[in-house]
Amino acid sequence: MEQSINFRKATDQDLPEIEEIRRKAFAPVFASFRSILGEEIYKRAQEPEDLQQEDLLRSMLMPDSPWAVYVAECSSRVVGFVSVQLNVETKVGEIGLNAVHPEHAGKGVGTEMYEFALSLMRSAHMRVATVATGGDTSHAPARRAYEKAGFDVQIPSVWMCKIIE
Repeated sequence: MEQSINFRKATDQDLPEIEEIRRKAFAPVFASFRSILGEEIYKRAQEPEDLQQEDLLRSMLMPDSPWAVYVAECSSRVVGFVSVQLNVETKVGEIGLNAVHPEHAGKGVGTEMYEFALSLMRSAHMRVATVATGGDTSHAPARRAYEKAGFDVQIPSVWMCKIIE
């Protein structure tokens, strides 16, 4: 672990910085998708969703959003962010869109973000915590961080594509 990580609720003023982190952290993921799917399938089936991720992040910061977004700070610098949704009816908490700046990846920041999210869930009396991630190689670091935070029950999923001529 590098230095201590502090967490605070994200504000609109954080958007440019966390958007930059999101963009840099997800660049290898989107490149992996493009490589796996090939150009035509990627352009038609995956790229539109990838491009919507910026709007998704922005919407999570809106006052009426069911998501709460928190920034992870190290030495007063934002090094990551994590979104959390708490469903009081089902008692299920969910970790949503999140990312660690690539310069800080592999140093325990992600694991600490997920521990923070889990502490919020415990405080809100959630009974189950969920998170979704990809099964491809580019998501391996995220899967390791989720596993370090104790996520140990999985449902494997496969998304299959075909060019139709």
